[in-house]
Amino acid sequence: MNQSDNASVVRRELHGRVLLVTIDHPPVNALSADVRAGLAAAMDAAAGDDQVGAVVIVGHGKNFIAGADIREFGKPPREPFLPEVCRRIESSVKPVVAAIAGAALGGGLEIALSAHYRIALKGAKLGLPEVALGLLPGSGGTQRLPRLVGAKLALDLMLSGRHMGVDAALDAGLIDRVGDSADASAAGLAYANELLASGAPVRPTRDAQGLADRAAAQGAIDEARKTAAKARGLLSLGRIVDAAQAALDLPFEQGMARERELFLECLASPQRAGLVHAFFAERESAKVPEARVAQPRPFASIAVIGGGTMGAGIAVAVLDAGLPVIMIERDDESIARGRQNVEKVYDGLIKKGRLTPERKAEILARYTGSTRYDDIRDVDLVIEAVFEEMGVKKGVFAELDRVCKPGAVIATNTSYLDIDEIANSITRPQDVIGLHFFSPANIMKLLEIVVPAKVAPDVVATAFALAGKLRKVPVRAKVCDGFIGNRILAVYRQSADYMMEDGASPYQIDKALRDFGFAMGPFQVSDLAGGDIGWATRKRRAATRDPNARYVQIADRICERGWFGQKTGRGYYLYPEGSRTGQPDPEVQAIIDAERKRAGVTPRSFTDEEIVRRYMAAMINEGANVVNEGIALRPLDVDVTFVHGYGFPRWRGGPMKYADSVGLDKVLADIREFAKEDALFWKPSPLLEKLVAEGKDFDSLNRAQ
Repeated sequence: MNQSDNASVVRRELHGRVLLVTIDHPPVNALSADVRAGLAAAMDAAAGDDQVGAVVIVGHGKNFIAGADIREFGKPPREPFLPEVCRRIESSVKPVVAAIAGAALGGGLEIALSAHYRIALKGAKLGLPEVALGLLPGSGGTQRLPRLVGAKLALDLMLSGRHMGVDAALDAGLIDRVGDSADASAAGLAYANELLASGAPVRPTRDAQGLADRAAAQGAIDEARKTAAKARGLLSLGRIVDAAQAALDLPFEQGMARERELFLECLASPQRAGLVHAFFAERESAKVPEARVAQPRPFASIAVIGGGTMGAGIAVAVLDAGLPVIMIERDDESIARGRQNVEKVYDGLIKKGRLTPERKAEILARYTGSTRYDDIRDVDLVIEAVFEEMGVKKGVFAELDRVCKPGAVIATNTSYLDIDEIANSITRPQDVIGLHFFSPANIMKLLEIVVPAKVAPDVVATAFALAGKLRKVPVRAKVCDGFIGNRILAVYRQSADYMMEDGASPYQIDKALRDFGFAMGPFQVSDLAGGDIGWATRKRRAATRDPNARYVQIADRICERGWFGQKTGRGYYLYPEGSRTGQPDPEVQAIIDAERKRAGVTPRSFTDEEIVRRYMAAMINEGANVVNEGIALRPLDVDVTFVHGYGFPRWRGGPMKYADSVGLDKVLADIREFAKEDALFWKPSPLLEKLVAEGKDFDSLNRAQ
């Protein structure tokens, strides 16, 4: 048998007694319906051909199979379904080898688990990341993996969605050997011929004994169930544990039936819809007009101006991406402090066992500190991260304008300031871009790329290329006070302040929003960031504040006492003896009571449901304004900003996706009801009113792009 149809996504070719089955479905060999059909046909062909003694399944190119085909998401499923394809592979009476290079993820790993033997090349990564989409492995992964590697490791992989490298996979028994070839086909064929020569039997994973120690398996399942219960709102976590329990308690076929029930339950969940939206939104947010018309400028070296917490975090992110960094500070003492801030990050990783001292030394060999701007004459890209004050930043930009080579990209990391004003202060505004990192910059995924009026398209494209290099999730924003995230934050934080003055305690508000799915409430966030940050912003905006607008002074009274949150031991909460977990503070409640009296407010009670409705209505309404004004390209950009930068529960998809799920008509009705109390603050967005009038949702604007 020799079938070599280049048009086919699954090719078959007989090499002696081994049938080589090659999946060729660019770019990542995703499991489309055609791939599934091709694999099923290949197994049928192998079963019916006496010349075939063994089968090798391999992926063409850099990957084995990277998972489901996202192009089929939301479409009616087509046969053959993946569980049936896996069953055919596992039930083969001839040995089947999965030869893995690159990614074997999701359904790709389930295919490999269905094979009787597994060989992987160096650099391969294996995992079951379905939990990231609100699902569980639905093609036998929850049944085969625990039987192969035990319940503890299987649950860790399925609940975290993390990838496993080949050495760890070999130690765990997930693979049988590491190939010494650079070619997965050659490694698979050699292994299959070795198996044939030795008379190795078929070895169905369903018969593996990883669950033989029932007590250990049950203990692992019980621990995982406790962990899953702590994760608010994530249905799939508990269902993965239920599926592992079925693997322990039931015969294989009954376990498969139970897995299918649990999979379908997750599939129908609103959380799954939110997670899928977040998944696609992250990919769409990188698709911007400038990247379609311009190529990025090359960047092989980067300078960071400022070695404080933010500058050091940015430097670490750049170093981690493999690029050299020059850090500029004003004097030798500041340079030493900046280096110390950088080293502190790596020392923490060493302490946790995630980095060796030797590796730290290799990374820091690419780091240079200097007090001389002339030392960055040849760098390709500069990121300014100095104090958030316009005069200071303009002073830095004047120096950069003097020394930077023609064509160098000059970026400012600012949270609020007018980047057009900064750009227009130098002779090359076309080279200036905003890069708003979130703290800690080496960890937080979001990068707001702020596009000033005169910037060149290739500079915007360069910023998005840099985001990819730094493994950040980029969002395009236009210039305004606060850009996308902080502009919206200012509004919904006001709504929280209003509720606090009107009768809800900061502790009730925080709890209601944690129960909604936020990791922290707004007053906890203020204490973590430092109350002085918001205080400085309020002072800066005082001159432009509408005198008719309501202004709650509670935060100012707290800051006037020097209570700035965790760093001072108290803010809205008390933090005794350096504790990171706050306790309610009776003195803060007394300040609130006094401010209510001063403002003539008669406090009333709020339900948790009303707190969430008001908070979300303010967030959604300002999000609609940001889209309507073109500050954000699409509603999905608002969603990505809040999921990755502001702790919005990912499983709800983001504030605009959440609004769609609730119904825009209901959100608008809430805003109009709240406007009876304060028509200046609760002013419906024209975009929200337009969409409701037309019977459309925010997602219709995403699809229109």
